[in-house]
Amino acid sequence: MAKLIYPEGSWVAIVTPFTENNTIDLGVMHALVDFHAANGTSTLLVLGSTGEPTTLTIEEKKTVIKDMANYCKGKIHAFFGVTHGDTEKTIELARYAQEQDADGIVVVVPPYLCPDQASVLEYLIDVCLSVDISVGLYNNPARVVANVNAETVITLFNSVPNLVADKEAMPNVGQIATIQEGTHGELPILCCDSPAYALTLPVLAFGGAGTANVTGNIHPRAMAEMSRPWKNFEDVQRTRRIYNELLPIMEACYAATNPVAVKTFVRLLGFPVGHCKRPMRDVSPEIQEGMKWLIEEFELKKIYNLK
Repeated sequence: MAKLIYPEGSWVAIVTPFTENNTIDLGVMHALVDFHAANGTSTLLVLGSTGEPTTLTIEEKKTVIKDMANYCKGKIHAFFGVTHGDTEKTIELARYAQEQDADGIVVVVPPYLCPDQASVLEYLIDVCLSVDISVGLYNNPARVVANVNAETVITLFNSVPNLVADKEAMPNVGQIATIQEGTHGELPILCCDSPAYALTLPVLAFGGAGTANVTGNIHPRAMAEMSRPWKNFEDVQRTRRIYNELLPIMEACYAATNPVAVKTFVRLLGFPVGHCKRPMRDVSPEIQEGMKWLIEEFELKKIYNLK
């Protein structure tokens, strides 16, 4: 069994930069890695939903995994989304990530299939047991329809040795409490930073390990501070204060379907990440003007020495 990596604090899902010809721009991806490594992000999620994985071929994904696993080594922990439309292809990517010495992988229920809980559990167990490296579960029923129920998460945790995190992106705090209790607090829980779910404060209150977020693409230092697990009441006050301050940026990051808004925001911040592949379109000019105002209001280019 490989040494397992347990994400904590700010786990940022990064965008996949494209050139004008819609090829992957690994050079810009390296710049994003350096940006996060220098500004408090603890772990990167590459090829998560923010990285537009459904628009990439398996070979393109393998190119990203091979390059980024090598580039991130010694700089910052990196997990890779490996979910494909079926178990066999997901396992193929998972094993490829392990071969490239990746820190870990992230799996979500394959989209569009709408499997029942028994099928979800079998899929997750099969993928986890196919590798020795860390596996993070991403529960996002808004994108894949099927929820991973609390009982399924608990059974998975008790069935595999390498499940290191549960990222929850659904508006049910009760489910999170059940998972926390059912795993005796041993499974690190991280939450989506969407203001529509407002999970950050309750998850950290339940003993959560941090956030798996997109707002860290825009203000990584603040998200790193906000996402630290709570050890005392000063931590509670810090998170509450930063959360309220960051709320306008978080809302802007979710002003359109992920990753449309955040990719536009990152581009306006100064990184040439290109555009989302069609049929996804950029946010409206009005939203872009709001993002530019936020960049100026928060002095983000000055803080991060960006042009």
